[in-house]
Amino acid sequence: MQKNQRINILYERLSRDDGEDSISNSILNQRQLLEDYAERSNLKPYRHIQDDGYSDTNWNRPGWQELMAEVEAGRVQTVVIKNLDRMGRDYLRVGLFMEQFREQGVRLIAVSDGIDTSAGEDDFTPFRAILAEWYARDTSKKIRAVFKSRMEAGFVCTGSIPYGYVRDSENKQLWHIDEPAAEVVRRIFQLVIDGKGVYQIADILAADKVLIPTAHYEAAGNTGAVHHEVSDPYGWRGGVVSSILERREYMGIRVLRKSYSDSYKNKKRKATPTDEQLLFEGAIPQIVNEETWNNAQRLRRTVRRPSKDGGRPPSPLTGLLICADCGKKLTHARNYDYSKNKAHDEYVCGNYRQGTKNCTMHYIRTSVAETAILHAIQHVAKYLISNEAEFIEKVRAASNLRQEAEVKDSRKRLVKARRRCDELDTLVKKLYETYALGKLSENHFDRMIGEYDVEQKALEQEIADLQKQIDSYTADSVRADKFIDLVRRYTGFEELTPSMLGEFIEKVVVHEGDKSSGKRIQELEIHIACPDLSERSDNISYRACTTTTCGFTFPQINERGYSK
Repeated sequence: MQKNQRINILYERLSRDDGEDSISNSILNQRQLLEDYAERSNLKPYRHIQDDGYSDTNWNRPGWQELMAEVEAGRVQTVVIKNLDRMGRDYLRVGLFMEQFREQGVRLIAVSDGIDTSAGEDDFTPFRAILAEWYARDTSKKIRAVFKSRMEAGFVCTGSIPYGYVRDSENKQLWHIDEPAAEVVRRIFQLVIDGKGVYQIADILAADKVLIPTAHYEAAGNTGAVHHEVSDPYGWRGGVVSSILERREYMGIRVLRKSYSDSYKNKKRKATPTDEQLLFEGAIPQIVNEETWNNAQRLRRTVRRPSKDGGRPPSPLTGLLICADCGKKLTHARNYDYSKNKAHDEYVCGNYRQGTKNCTMHYIRTSVAETAILHAIQHVAKYLISNEAEFIEKVRAASNLRQEAEVKDSRKRLVKARRRCDELDTLVKKLYETYALGKLSENHFDRMIGEYDVEQKALEQEIADLQKQIDSYTADSVRADKFIDLVRRYTGFEELTPSMLGEFIEKVVVHEGDKSSGKRIQELEIHIACPDLSERSDNISYRACTTTTCGFTFPQINERGYSK
């Protein structure tokens, strides 16, 4: 090719939607068609540029970007395409590109459409572009409808799969636990409960040479995930740990319709609101239980900072202590009194400032709070081990169904309602047939179908309410059993650990100290994160004073942590 000689570009594009077996639209067929045309029309020299597997609404496809770069550089004489929709199906953009071709002196030929801009304006060209866009819009609607239908039926419509799972080789909808990865997931959740932050966890995993998810998939030869180049196979990041902790799939819940796009032209997807996502409980194997997942979500929202000298870990109580008067979290402070050669480790109200009246200090030593919490958990454990039946009854008493007899009655009513609903389906079908055969007048048909419809809607609501009540009763029993198992796991403990705090304690409300008796007495409301009454405003609390709640009496504790 001579210097400064402009070339002819033969552009081919195949969308994934066109299908691999489509003969008329295949890349090879397009190449042959355009080459034959270029040879007949003496469009030499020519060069092929193609985009294989790119949508007609994606204008960032690499081949098209390369073509436009050549056009803007003034090196193109002619662009030859099979038909106009190979450029794209957005008629406004197609029109803009055609105008740019005209300004650059580039000839555009769409072989199958009979378009050749060197022969003058074609009045029908804009309409072809509009029809192409309508086609793209209609195709997008159909694809979305298919995806929506499949997702509502519980089918996964994406190629990605959460870390910790692998697809079944026979059935891609069936997931199995990838045990090595699942162990890492469980470890991450446990580290959060132990009081570690996401960046600390990332450092721990990196130090232990744990492969990051992408590197794990590569090492396992698993093609069930989207892969990227890995520069550091052990380079865990806090964001990756956070994304793992947010995955509800680990509780055995298949989560679908997690994102959407406003338009088929916009490839950037938005997160679907949580209440609009599709959840299918028990559809996949469970890696962590619900209590562990919920505890991790509650604890990871608390920022725990290590000491400034870096020698001591952050206090596990941070985030749990709440001011009784202003509701602010108490702030942890470690100080050293050089005059007395004594270290201080305490909490004060985060809204307290010296010389202001925002709130009072609510000062409490860390050791005092730890002692009170330890006593509370010990008393709870002692009570539950001795009174399991009473505890379970307390849990059930908080639900809508308080007695086993009510559960049996609700189950009977549920069976009866479902049977009548099925009968109505049969009656409505027969009613339509009778009406269609002309054996029933329109007035009678309208009246009867209306009565059946009202009854059926009432039955459907009753069925939903009864099922919800029965599920609630069952769930309460399950939560009670799990909490008792938790207590058994910590039987005989004498020391407060971060794991124990994470699993047992919801919050500790700290009141201002009272010196009216001559000694400083401070009241603490210790809220145990147990299943009983957890959804009610009058949740049981345990006080580190002479307050008795549910059979538990806690001692008064002075500022040094000694019982009175």
